[in-house]
Amino acid sequence: QVELVESGGGLVQAGGSLRLSCTASRSIDSINALGWYRQAPGKQRELVAHITTGSLTNYADSVKGRFTISRDSAKNMVYLQMDSLKPEDTAVYYCHGVIVGADMRFDDYWGQGTQVTVSS
Repeated sequence: QVELVESGGGLVQAGGSLRLSCTASRSIDSINALGWYRQAPGKQRELVAHITTGSLTNYADSVKGRFTISRDSAKNMVYLQMDSLKPEDTAVYYCHGVIVGADMRFDDYWGQGTQVTVSS
């Protein structure tokens, strides 16, 4: 199991930047994939970006070129650098982890979420 704790959300003007951090309670090298999802009011939760233990990354089309996901194994942390923020980026952002067991079962873990609000 793993506990994920997000930080770094807040209020920012359009065009501004924020960096979200996610701290894991265990070595992130033991977590097969880590990522960020977001959920805006009245909308489904959607993938923003994820990164594997081999640092392969994947981004939603809506954030490509503006957001960067990275990881620091020494600190057991994953980051989401968000630049050129738009009002439509407003959402609760969740850190997510997937651990694949020896039996090939996929276990999902979620943080509590952090609010990001972008004003126009």
